[in-house]
Parts: sequence; C-alpha cells; structure tokens
Amino acid sequence: MRLIAGDGPDVALLHGWGLGSAVWRPLLEPLSHSCRLHVVDLPGYGRTADDPTSLAACAESLLASLPAAVTLCGWSLGGLLALRAALLAPQQVGGLILIGSTPCFVQRPDWPAAQPASVLAGFADSVGQRPAETLQRFVALLCQGDGQARTLTRVLLGQLRQQPLPSPAALQRGLDWLRDTDLRPLLAGIGCRSLLLHGASDALNPLAAATWLAQALSGSRLEVFPDTGHAPFLTDPARCVELINQFCHATRAR
Repeated sequence: MRLIAGDGPDVALLHGWGLGSAVWRPLLEPLSHSCRLHVVDLPGYGRTADDPTSLAACAESLLASLPAAVTLCGWSLGGLLALRAALLAPQQVGGLILIGSTPCFVQRPDWPAAQPASVLAGFADSVGQRPAETLQRFVALLCQGDGQARTLTRVLLGQLRQQPLPSPAALQRGLDWLRDTDLRPLLAGIGCRSLLLHGASDALNPLAAATWLAQALSGSRLEVFPDTGHAPFLTDPARCVELINQFCHATRAR
C-alpha cells in the first residue's frame, strides 16, 4: 500500500480485476490536495505479495491496514471488496464510493443485470496460459461503449506494458470471487453513506445493476456518466474528483 499524505479525510483506492493501482493515476494529484490517499494493490498485483485467501479474508487484511472512519473507493472488483469490508467492519468504514460496481457480477435466475457465466469461464480458460493476451481482451471489453474507447484502450494497454503483470494465481482468484460472490442478501447490513459512479454504457456491469444497488443501499446516491463505459474515472476524471471530494468531506463533517 502506498500512502499519499494529503490534508483531509482518509480514502482508500481499490482497483479492479486485471489492472493494478496505476489505473488511478489521473485522480491521485488532484485528490491529494484534499484527501489522505491509501493506494492499495490487491494481493498478487504490483509489489504486493500474493495471498491465496477468500474475498472476506482479503477484506479483513485490508481493514487491518487502514485507519478508522476511512472511505473505501472501489472500482469494479474493488467495489465488491469494499462492500465486503463494509459488512465486516461497519464501525470502521465511514463511507463507500463504488465505481462501475455491482453486488453480483454473474447472472443468476433472478439477476439478469450481469455477465453470463460463460464470459468469466472464457477468461478463466485463457488466463493461466496467455495472461497478457487475456488482459488485452479485457481492456477492450471494459472500454466498449465509451465515447473515448480508442483513447482509453491505448492508455490502458500502455499501462499493461509498463507494469508487471499480476500473478496468474491472483487473476484466477479474482475471477473466482467474481463468479461466486453474491452480496445482495447482505446489503441491509451496510449503514454508511454511499456514492455510486456508473457509466451509462457500461458493458461489464450494466447500469441496471447500479440502479438496483442504489435502491438497496440506504443513504446512497447514484451519479450516471453519459456516453461512458466501465471506467468513468478515466473518461471524466475532473467530474469524478469533484464528486469524490464533495462526498468525502460531507462524510467527514457528520
């Protein structure tokens, strides 16, 4: 974990599957003026040692490294981890910012606003043998539907070339978490304020999932980014910084 010690509330940034903490780069400098940032690499990413644990155990380990009243800002898989942490330690988590997130990534009979299981199975089949190629396909999928898809794809593929790839075991574990986790029945246990940032054209986690999540979380607010895919903080970083700042400082003042 990297600490960027600004003067303000504590905010932990939790990246998604396949892309490490470097993905937050456009937000770090502007947010550091008003927040104390804890930039997290999940196990097996960056310089963080791999740790073959469950999602709940990963959340427990994360919480042990963070201060009280922290706001967890999670993107995609990082948002799922943030929700799990808030359920485990409601007294420690002061707020949730969920970007392109869902409580259940895979379709269920009562949950169509998600990915078919075959999509994850396809990534799982190739990630062990061809991790770089698999991540390139994933980048193309997460940029799909975004008005800046070509630019975002170029930037994210550049990051993949510059950074060490996550370990194949960590990639597979993340896919397992996405396949097996369904937090919908537990969401009533989350009482902190929540801000949801979601692209209107998100091809990975449909907007319908975020709309449902906003209704299920008490005290939540959904902000939709038009003409935007799975990474609104990359498409419109200025608006994201403004919304995150407003939310974190309002949470701190309570």
